[in-house]
Formats: sequence, structure tokens, C-alpha cells
Amino acid sequence: APDTSLFVPVPLKPVGDGAEEDVGAELTRPLDKGEVLKNLNKFYKRKEIQRLGAENGLDARLFHQAFISFRKYIMESSFVSADLHIILNDICCGHVDDLFPFFLRHAKQIFPMLDCMDDLRKISDLRLPPNWYPDARAIQRKIIFHAGPTNSGKTYHAIQRFLSAKSGIYCGPLKLLAHEIFQKSNDANVPCDLVTGEERVYANEDARQAPHIACTIEMCSTNTPYEVAVIDEIQMIRDPARGWAWTRALLGLCAEEIHVCGEAAAIDLVTELMYTTGEEVEVRNYKRLTPLTVLDYALESLDNLRPGDCVVCFSKNDIYSVSRQIEARGLECAVIYGSLPPGTKLEQAKKFNDPDDPCKILVATDAIGMGLNLCIKRIIFNSIVKPTINEKGEKEIDSITTSQALQIAGRAGRYGSSFKQGEVTTMHRDDLVQLKEILSEPVRPLKAAGLHPTPEQIEMFAYHLPDATLSNLIDIFVSLSQVDGLYFVCNIDDFKFLADMIQHIPLNLRSRYVFCTAPLNRKEPFVCTTLLKFARQFSRNEPLTFDWLCRHTKWPLAAPKNIKELVHLEAVHDVFDLYLWLSYRFMDMFPDAVLVRDIQKKLDDIIQVGVCNITKLIRASQSAAAPGTAEVVSEDFPLSRTKRDTRPVSDRRGAKSTEALSIAAVEVPGERRAKNLKAYRSATRQEDLKSHGRGSLANRLLREGLLTQEMLRQLESEWQDQHRNGRYGLGSKRDDQNSSKETGKKKK
Repeated sequence: APDTSLFVPVPLKPVGDGAEEDVGAELTRPLDKGEVLKNLNKFYKRKEIQRLGAENGLDARLFHQAFISFRKYIMESSFVSADLHIILNDICCGHVDDLFPFFLRHAKQIFPMLDCMDDLRKISDLRLPPNWYPDARAIQRKIIFHAGPTNSGKTYHAIQRFLSAKSGIYCGPLKLLAHEIFQKSNDANVPCDLVTGEERVYANEDARQAPHIACTIEMCSTNTPYEVAVIDEIQMIRDPARGWAWTRALLGLCAEEIHVCGEAAAIDLVTELMYTTGEEVEVRNYKRLTPLTVLDYALESLDNLRPGDCVVCFSKNDIYSVSRQIEARGLECAVIYGSLPPGTKLEQAKKFNDPDDPCKILVATDAIGMGLNLCIKRIIFNSIVKPTINEKGEKEIDSITTSQALQIAGRAGRYGSSFKQGEVTTMHRDDLVQLKEILSEPVRPLKAAGLHPTPEQIEMFAYHLPDATLSNLIDIFVSLSQVDGLYFVCNIDDFKFLADMIQHIPLNLRSRYVFCTAPLNRKEPFVCTTLLKFARQFSRNEPLTFDWLCRHTKWPLAAPKNIKELVHLEAVHDVFDLYLWLSYRFMDMFPDAVLVRDIQKKLDDIIQVGVCNITKLIRASQSAAAPGTAEVVSEDFPLSRTKRDTRPVSDRRGAKSTEALSIAAVEVPGERRAKNLKAYRSATRQEDLKSHGRGSLANRLLREGLLTQEMLRQLESEWQDQHRNGRYGLGSKRDDQNSSKETGKKKK
């Protein structure tokens, strides 16, 4: 049954005076509104009427909403249609059931989906995705799965076949990977084009399409024939947000040979998916080319760092903290994290890899897991817990998975580098036992592949529900959608966030859909505001010029003097990416892509200078911040971090209840060793709230407009109420009881 809470009623205005003559009153007599009200309420309470409503698709919620609207319409209208007027006068004699056809007619006017539920169900039926790609079904494709861990040569063998083919397409998860294959291919005298969301680079000077193409997976064409296709990192088919792109490529690419590369955990799922298309899968297994050793000792102190070490952190603040501590020891380090521009990441990787550069240490997030060739001797996990987003779009803090740990650890001892074997360990001793358990566990086989509604499906939905907002259309689509056990519908929170943000701007459905699929980080207010301005100007049919963009971003920009300025420059780089992405979809309205790409390259250089001086920026930020401030930028989890579960991994993974780390119970800083800065930060965050918003986090949120004084007062009041009730008492008995009773993953 559909989730009827998503059905938003279409407002129906009561009929005002003077619209036309009251024929009903002339034929009978004027309505006695008092009597009418009594009879309407009697009608509502009749069990028979409620049963009839249910038979016509009105569950209790819709029945109630429809009745309230029906009653309001009758009571507030100066007059009603003659047939309804006559019935309303007649039911004074007691025939309230006669009202039902008029009530149902009204219900279908305010809930148009009641009349077309069968059509909506057909449109949102996602049970046979292979049938969406008739061109691919028309040919018999050969599927070769190259399975193996990081650094096993699986992608290398697939790429060799790609290069020897008459035509080919490479589909990867990152711009960096697409760029690397584009470069390799052209260096090997195999003309290859590059296609990403923001960029098109042609191998031929006359912009004729080359027979080979390297692209980000979302950009692959499912109606161009190729001899060979390569789909990299196939395990991402299970990704809650992007998995649909791998499903689309696997089912839809028109290639005689499809070479799939990735973890062995995806073999069974790919084989089952291909069984539904009548295609067989040939599996080629690869072993790691260089040995990887899990050390028996933790690093324990940054004093023990050696050349070729990479410290892996799972938050920007830990990156800042660790890199500053390394620099304080007189060592130079390179820094790589997700929000850096690709050019800056490559420069930092080059600096770290260069044997003649004094920089011999790397501090990075899991962004190094794919897309960069790095000469790492030893991977050191600064922590083994990571903020994640689950299938429902909810935030959790959880131990890293076996798959994530292997992907990151596998970067040590790359084949062909100066380090013939890799090593992996942790920063803290008590993490090492858990890391060993995580790495020794088998990677769980993938169970399902992601799907996403297509623009055509949403257009058909909109045809039936013309008054619904795009966000509401998507919700109803997902609610009605049917998928079989091999698939799941990807979470669409980012799409809905953008749909709600631009809902008030008048755009046609196609354009609105495109704006809502724009790749942006919704945690960056400047980028979101820019998209809003783009959409507003677009709706007025005013082209977004280079001059307009320069004024909006205050270009030219100076090198950053502190971390806040560096973060802003990264956001401006994302704004330029957004412009370029839109320029390929609306060329007339975003006409200055060439000029924007030029200044984006200059901005990349400015950011590189900032990252090279990152420790100076951190010092400047911390000296300018309030005394005792432990953080440089706000994190995704602003209120608390918690005790690590030290039970064996096998125990924790047995029940969902203990898979995630609680973020409700806060730890007193003195109870943890001084080395662990996270506990200190979480406690200072709680103190920020306790001290009535005087802490730096509250001030920062107020300054950035993400929090108002009224919201702050409400937070304080709620916190005090909870404190009085003992709900968040530090170390309280109640906390212990609550945590032992907890049965679901604890979400933020």
C-alpha cells in the first residue's frame, strides 16, 4: 500500500458571491448551514461511509483530510452546485449516504492520484530494469569479471584489452580515474576523449568523437556501440547514493565485451543480474602483487613516523590536527582530502611520491582509497571509526567495514613503486586488535544493486499529478515503486533537498529535474546559495555570464590566510564546477565555460599554495579563535563523540544494535588517555551548549546564519530539560540502562 502521508491535497477554494446564480436555492430553498453541518458530521461518523471510502482508495488519513476539505468547501461557499444543493436539503430527512458520490468527487479533485493509482503504479514499477535498455538486449554481450584486491593488476588487464580494441569506453567512479585512462590511452597512441560532468576534452582537434572514451560512470552513453567497455570499482553498485550509475552501465552498455573490475564480493550479484539478461559471466581472479603485513605494534606516537608513512584520518579536523603535530616535529607532510580540487590532490601526491622532495609523510582521508597512485610504505589508521550515511540517508558513526579497511590498507606497497611490500597498523594500541579482526573477516557478498527514477518516469508522474511539487512527486514515486530482491532504490535526499530549495522558482519540469541532479555538497551554504541564484536568473531567461560569476564569487581571490578562507576557496572551486556542469546542459544560459575553466585552473593553483602552507593556516585559525578551541572547522557530527566499543568485532557485528557507536552518551575527557583528542573535543562541544551558547561552535553557527538566537534558546531549554530528567547525565546509571536496552543503530 502507498504511504498516503505523502499525498498532499490540492487546495480547492470555496465559491464566492456573485460568481453565478444560486440555482439550487431557486429550485428548492436556501440551505440551513446549521442543519447541513450536523448532517455532514453524521455522514463522517457512518461506518458504512468509511468502508465505501476505503474501497475507493481513501484510507483513514485521506478520508479524514477529504472530509475536512469537503465540509469547509460546503460551509464557506456562498452556494454549491444545484444537484449537491438539492441533496443537502433532502438529507434533512435522514439520507446522509446519498452524499457519498459528491464527497468522492471532491476527494478525487483534491487527491488526483486516486483516479490514476494504477497508472502511477505501472510507471513506478522497477521490477525489470534490463528491459529499460533494448539496444543492449538486442546483442549478446560477453561479461568478464576481473576480481581481486587493491594492487592486484585487475584493472591493468582490463585496460590492456580496452587499448587493443577498435573502440572502447572506460567508466570510473572519479574524475581522476577517467583522466588517468584518458592520458594513458592517448600516450599509447590510442585516440581517446574525456567526458566528465564538467568537462569534455577531444583527442581530435576538429572535435570529432574518438573511437575510445574515458568517462565518469554517470556520463556513459547506453546507446553508442563499442567493442569493449570497462566498468571500474563494480562494488560501488551497492552505494546508497550512486549505485544506480553502475547498475545502468552494467545492464545498459552496448558493448560486445564488458570487463568488470572490483571486489570478489560482487561476483555473485553480477552473475545473478546477468542471469536475468541471459548473459554468462567469466570470472578471472587476481592475487595481490606485493605482500601486505599487519604489524603487531601500533605507532603510539607521531615521533615514530618514518618516510613513506601515510596517516589516514576520517575527518578534516583530524587532518588539521595531525598535520600540525607532524610539522611541530620538524617534518614536512602532504595533505589529501575529499573536498580538495583534483589538481591539488595530484600535486600533493606528486610531492609525496617525489624521492627528491623533503616531504616524506602523507596525511589523508579515505579519499586515497581510489584514484591516486601513491608510493606508500605504511598505512597508519588514526582511528577506525568513520561517519557514514546509511541507505535511508541517516548519519551514523560506525567502525570501518572490512571492504573499506582493505581498500585503504591496500594502498601500501604499490606494485612498481620503491616499496616492495606494504605495512598497516593503527595510531593507538587499543585499535590494533579491532583492525586485525576487521581485516581478517571475509567481505560480505553484495546483495542488491541501486536504481534511480529516470527523468522520463518523473515526467509521466507529473503528467498525472500536475499540482504536486517535484520533491513530493519523487516521494510518491519511491513509495509506490516495486523492486525485486536484486535491487534497491537509491536514497534521494540530496535530490529532494535541492527540489525543496528551488521549489518557489518558476521552472519547467525538465529544467527543474536537471538543477536537482546537480552534483553539490549540501553542507556548503555558499554553493547552495549559488545554485539558488543560478536557478532564479535562469528562470528569468537571463544568461549567467562570466562577469556575473566573477562579481558573485568576488574573483580574483587572494591566497588563504587561515583555514576558514581555504574552506571558502574550496567552495568557490565547487561553484565553478557547478557552472561548468550546467554549461553542458544549458549552453545558451551558461555561455562562458571556457573563461570559467581558465579561472578555475588559477583557483586550483591558489588552493595548492594554501594546502602547501596548511600548518601556517591552522596556526592562524587557532590563534584567532577563542581560547581553548579545539576545532578549526565544524564537523558533520557537531555535538558528541563517544566511547569506542572494545568488544570483539564479531560480537559487535552480530546485532544491529551495537554496530554503530552511540552518540548520545558523552564521555568525560579525564576518563580517556590524553592522546585521544576526540573525547576532549566532544566534551568541549557539550560544554559549548551547557554554557548557554558561548562556545565557539554556537557562535560560528550564529555567524554563518545556520542558527538563530531563538533556535539557540530552544536548544538550551531542551538540553536543560533533558539534563534535569537525567537523560544525558554523564556516567549516570540511567545512561547505562539506556545503552544496554538500545536495539536499533543509534542515529544522529
